[in-house]
Amino acid sequence: MSLPACTKCQCEYVYEDQQLLVCPECAYEWNPNSTNDEDAFSVKDANGTLLNDGDKVTVAKDLKIKGSSQVIKIGTKAVVRRVLDKKDHELDCKVEGIGEMMVTAKFVKKAS
Repeated sequence: MSLPACTKCQCEYVYEDQQLLVCPECAYEWNPNSTNDEDAFSVKDANGTLLNDGDKVTVAKDLKIKGSSQVIKIGTKAVVRRVLDKKDHELDCKVEGIGEMMVTAKFVKKAS
């Protein structure tokens, strides 16, 4: 089976990673079965991994909660309920020991 070239840099060394195609040269990831509108919106974690609804994540650094004296400690687990197209606080999460809250994607890592 021959895979198509990268849609960003035209690299021919594209490989499959589950449902996505990945370019090793420019690190672009895309779903060959989706429309281009869906590719325009993506949220990545602190390591650059794409995040989706239902993903399990861990907090990458201590986070202060606005309007509270509580702190979410590094390593705290959370489940992404929804990924939203917002400038900040893109993830609607259920944080272990805290509850429901919005979290910025760059402060979490996708759990293995």
